[in-house]
Amino acid sequence: MKTVSRRAILAGGVAIGSLVGAPTILRAQAKTIRWGEALPANHPQVQMAEKIAADVKQKTGGKIEIQVFPNSQLGTGPDMIEAVSSGALQMTTDGAGAIGSFLPALSVIEAPYLWRDAAHMAKMTKAPQFAGFNDALIQRRKMRILGVSYYGKRHLTTGNKAVKTPADMVGFKLRVPPVDTFRAMAEAWGAKATPIAYAELYLALSQGAVDGQENPLPTIQSGKFFEVQKFLVLTEHIITPRMPLINEPFWQGLQKSERDAVEAAIASGVQWQDAELLRQEAGAVAALRQQGMTVIEPDVPAFRKAVLDTVPKKFEDKWGKGTWEAFLKL
Repeated sequence: MKTVSRRAILAGGVAIGSLVGAPTILRAQAKTIRWGEALPANHPQVQMAEKIAADVKQKTGGKIEIQVFPNSQLGTGPDMIEAVSSGALQMTTDGAGAIGSFLPALSVIEAPYLWRDAAHMAKMTKAPQFAGFNDALIQRRKMRILGVSYYGKRHLTTGNKAVKTPADMVGFKLRVPPVDTFRAMAEAWGAKATPIAYAELYLALSQGAVDGQENPLPTIQSGKFFEVQKFLVLTEHIITPRMPLINEPFWQGLQKSERDAVEAAIASGVQWQDAELLRQEAGAVAALRQQGMTVIEPDVPAFRKAVLDTVPKKFEDKWGKGTWEAFLKL
C-alpha cells in the first residue's frame, strides 16, 4: 500500500484519466489503478483490495498495477466516491447508503433490519432490481459496481451508558455515517443522529463529542474503539453490503482481457473477505469482552419495531414502491 499526499494522488488520477481517450500506445503506459479506502490497513476489506491487486498483477503479467491507499489517505468516503465519479480516482469501496447519495434508490439494500444474514444479502446480487441499480449508476454517475461483499452485522457501542432498549437511546448522541437512512434509524430510537466521517470517529469518541457509534464487530476491532467505548450492545440492526466501484470511462479504456482479469480477481477477493469477516465475527464478541468491553444483549425486537414502524414507509418514494418488500422476500 502507498502513502503519498492526497493532492498528488488525485492530481495523478486526473492525468491518468485524461489518457483514456488517447492513442493505444499511450494508454498502454497508463494502467495504474488507484484504489482509495477509508478503513485502516488491518481491516479485511483493505486486505481484500491488496489481494486483488496482487492477483491482477499476476493475471495481467504486470500490465495493470493496483495501488491501495487505506485509512482515508485520499479523503473521506464521500470524497472518494465523488472522485471516482469524476475520474480523479479510479476505484474505491463503500456501502450502499453512502453510494446512495449518488443514486438514491440504491440505499435500500443497506436498510435497517432488511437482511437476515450474509446468505440472504447475497441473494440480492441476482435480483433484477440490483442490475438496474448498476445500470443507472453507470449511466448517470459514470461509476460501475464490480462486486458486492459482506461487511458484517452492525452493533452499537456506548461510552458510559448501558443501553438495553430504545428508551435508553433518548437524547443519546449517536455517531452515524452521513447517510439519511442511518439518521432516520437513529431518530426512530430517539437518539440524536450525529454524522461524523469515519476517519474522525475515534477522536470524537475519545473526546466525548458523541456518546457512541455503530459498526460491525471487525470494524470495532480494527478501529480500536474498545479503547474509548465501554459497552458493546448487540443490536444487529444493519447488514451492510460494501461494493468496489470503478470509474466507467477508465473501465471502458481497458482491454477486455484486462477487464476480465480484474473481475475475476475481485470475485476471488470478495469470496476471501466474506469468509474472513464471518470468521472474525464468530470470535469478536469474546475478543472484545477480553479487551474490556461489557457485552449487552438488548431487547432486539423493540429496536427492530421502532425502526420498521417508520423507516421503510418514510423512504418508499426514494426506494420505489414495493422495492424494500421485494428484497425482504428474497
